[in-house]
Amino acid sequence: MNRSYEAGKELYIGLMSGTSMDGVDAALCEVDATRCKLVASLEYPFPQALKEKIFEMIKGPILLADVGETGYRLGMLFSEAVNALLAQENIDAQEIRAIGSHGQTLWHAPKGIAPFSMQLGDANVIAAQTHIDVVSDFRGKDIALGGEGAPFAPVFHRFLFDCLAKNIGVLNIGGMANLSVLGERLIGFDTGPGNALMDLWIGKQRGCAFDREGAWAEEGSINRLLLEAMLSDTYFAKAAPKSTGRELFNERWLRAHLHRHAEVPAVDVQATLLELTVQSAANAARKYDLEHLLVCGGGVKNSFLMHRLAEELDGTAVNTTDAYGVDSDQMEAMLVAWLAYKRLHLEQVELSSVTGAKHNGILGGVYAKD
Repeated sequence: MNRSYEAGKELYIGLMSGTSMDGVDAALCEVDATRCKLVASLEYPFPQALKEKIFEMIKGPILLADVGETGYRLGMLFSEAVNALLAQENIDAQEIRAIGSHGQTLWHAPKGIAPFSMQLGDANVIAAQTHIDVVSDFRGKDIALGGEGAPFAPVFHRFLFDCLAKNIGVLNIGGMANLSVLGERLIGFDTGPGNALMDLWIGKQRGCAFDREGAWAEEGSINRLLLEAMLSDTYFAKAAPKSTGRELFNERWLRAHLHRHAEVPAVDVQATLLELTVQSAANAARKYDLEHLLVCGGGVKNSFLMHRLAEELDGTAVNTTDAYGVDSDQMEAMLVAWLAYKRLHLEQVELSSVTGAKHNGILGGVYAKD
């Protein structure tokens, strides 16, 4: 067995599949009260047919059978990712304390008379297929306590980077983007779309999964009228705590804007969508006069996006979390491993200042391997 971790430390595996569904991130982490160290990771491919099915379900309407069957299939997929990681590292399942599984978000609706957040990926299936205890369903408790149920990343960002200067922010750019402000009082919220709309548009127009390094967007010109119309969405003016997802920023939302700006060429739409991500994130960050902004998530691979973000935040040092020793690709999977650790040790997750919950809570349910 490969032993690249300290004997006696607890090992956890975190599983994350974001809104882009470009793959399942599996992170093997060594976790204790003071650190979460990435030992190994892999990105397990997401089957195209399953991805298309989930997008279809998000658009609605759906059958109850679709929910159950897709939950089972995702449970099997997540199990395959875990077993592939164990095989890659030549580690026995019995050495893993637990798996943290976020699940695939189908719908996030934290407001209203019956708030909820639905993630699919049957944890019972994962436990049975891997022979490892599983911790899942993290968002439900926070919502039950009156919170948004998202974002969770800020509390983990503080755990990782609290030793740095206080005037620091962490921007995670996944399908959606969220900002953490690591001051005396922890603040965090979703700034708006990250990669989701850009990925959607280039997929429709060019059959690509994503805009590699932002090259297509860089070819285009920003349409200011379209950008202003998009930025006028009431979500951007809302005060934190707030969270969002594909329930709002989806193809229907994009098509409604394009219907009123039908003359915009496809390449300029891509450029404008990238600028929407940049401006919504930069506008949020400017409110806190940050000295440093650390960026993680899939968006760091978009070099043009990173360039524009640095231009907009002149006076703020913009870098990736890799420069501070934390893998920008695996940040969210590491977060889920850490949440599993917190649950098994019966430790509350201090999210109330981020999500607006009445108080902090112990998050997640435990699904036994036996």
